[in-house]
Amino acid sequence: MKLNLVPARTGVLWVRTGLQAFARQPLAFISLFFFFMAMVSIASQVPLIGAAFALMLLPTMTLGLMAAAAQAAGPEKPPAGTVFMAALNAIRTDVRPMAVLGALYAALFLGVMAISALADGGQFARVYLLGGPLTRELAETTEFQIALWIAMGLYLPLSLAFWHAPALVHWHRVPPAKSLFFSFVACFKNFGALTVFGLVWVGVFIGAGIVLSLLATLLVAVGAMGIGEGASAAGGAVMIGGALVMAAMFFTSTWFTFRDSFQE
Repeated sequence: MKLNLVPARTGVLWVRTGLQAFARQPLAFISLFFFFMAMVSIASQVPLIGAAFALMLLPTMTLGLMAAAAQAAGPEKPPAGTVFMAALNAIRTDVRPMAVLGALYAALFLGVMAISALADGGQFARVYLLGGPLTRELAETTEFQIALWIAMGLYLPLSLAFWHAPALVHWHRVPPAKSLFFSFVACFKNFGALTVFGLVWVGVFIGAGIVLSLLATLLVAVGAMGIGEGASAAGGAVMIGGALVMAAMFFTSTWFTFRDSFQE
């Protein structure tokens, strides 16, 4: 396994190839993403350990969508069923190392939340992990904002460590603990390309958000005039559904950041 150093402009290519792969089998990717999100949602409902259990599933979700993207990126357009099965087969092959990686992710993420709790007594952590009420007064307190910035600052290196880790475990058979080190080094070395990748995705999300907001506003206006029954509810559904589809597109593109960063 060898690390590839890529120019910053490669970040644009990663976004474009990710969108192209998604466009080859959009229903398969959307179905996969909704399936994984449903599993995370169900796991989060487990009493006492639900939040930690849901966090443990995130590296597995990442691997599944990466494997699906690798299948879709082949020279020929694959059937939707093979894209879906590629994700499930990758997870089934690496259940044990993914469980270890998931446990590491949950433990480290909860550690980040614990450190942020030192600033505000755990108010930010309760809102983020347990869905506690977020009032304007709470969000404007100095302690809450400090906790937010602490969590964001600590989560950046954590996310870099886990960015390539699931793929390294699956495609290069790297042990889970070592995969975190190699992932962090790869992201650090190609930080320019990843920064461009992130900025382009921010632009895509903003553009899509504007379009979805306009469409939702139009549907709400139609509903208010009594022209279309259920149009107001449809406006909210458009916003939520559109956001989930955009998230599925983003996860699809992460495979290409891994593909171009490592070689045998």
